[in-house]
Amino acid sequence: MRKTDTVRIDLHCHSTASDGTDTPAELVAAAHRAGLDALAITDHDTTAGWAEAAAALPPGLRLVRGAELTCVSPDGRGGWCTIHLLAYLFDPQAEAVVAEHARTRAERRTRLHTMATRMAADGYPVDADTLLGDLPADVPAGRPHLAQALVRAGVVESVDQAFAELLHGRNHYHVPSHKTLAVDAIDMTKAAGGVTVLAHGFAHRRGPTVSAEVIGDMAAAGLDGVEVDHPDHDPEARARLRALADRHDLIVTGSSDYHGTNKTVRLGAETTDPAMLAELVSRASGAGLLVGS
Repeated sequence: MRKTDTVRIDLHCHSTASDGTDTPAELVAAAHRAGLDALAITDHDTTAGWAEAAAALPPGLRLVRGAELTCVSPDGRGGWCTIHLLAYLFDPQAEAVVAEHARTRAERRTRLHTMATRMAADGYPVDADTLLGDLPADVPAGRPHLAQALVRAGVVESVDQAFAELLHGRNHYHVPSHKTLAVDAIDMTKAAGGVTVLAHGFAHRRGPTVSAEVIGDMAAAGLDGVEVDHPDHDPEARARLRALADRHDLIVTGSSDYHGTNKTVRLGAETTDPAMLAELVSRASGAGLLVGS
């Protein structure tokens, strides 16, 4: 089914609960102004923004509560690579979810502290303790926060420049992270009543990606869908992912991956067919869809 022109749904958006620049309340207000009918809040490895977004929900706007999970997977070529899963409508109080999010947040803070300390030792005007002290304990610390600090200090002009020149994985500032196996994240989300969608699976310019065979393996393990229409997917990537979705009976989604001013992509730049959202909701039992009143 093709996307309609009358219902606009964006299923991948970030707030200040992770590495976006809009608060959760500002995010839903911006979505309303942008003419969206539904959006998902999918901050990295946290549900910290759910309550604020729900409380600020404008009339008629539907909210899909979710998170973007950072995982690792075989790449299908004899190696491993980082992937991201969009987990939707799961119970945030499920024991495994609470434990995993706590582990991930702690690991992220340790990692960011080490990276900032290494940069400070080389003379960059960043202080690890100040950087982490400014972040609430329930906000997953990440490289974008260090990038923003470098922008504020005048070291670079943009977050993109910070990543390209200083925060990539090829210099001594980089610290590897311990990530959850993708199949374990799929199991965890399903046990919590949620559904999972592979985010920007063929966004090759971001780095290594998994093969088509690995996506098939994840589908067999319980993956519910693939994000096809994404700003970082070229037409060839979209066509290949759509074919894989057809082959493995996966839900197809489209999303902006909005981060506020940290990226130039606007809300609703890519959208999801209403029938696909309905299918996601029908498979979930952990957290319902919310509608502003």
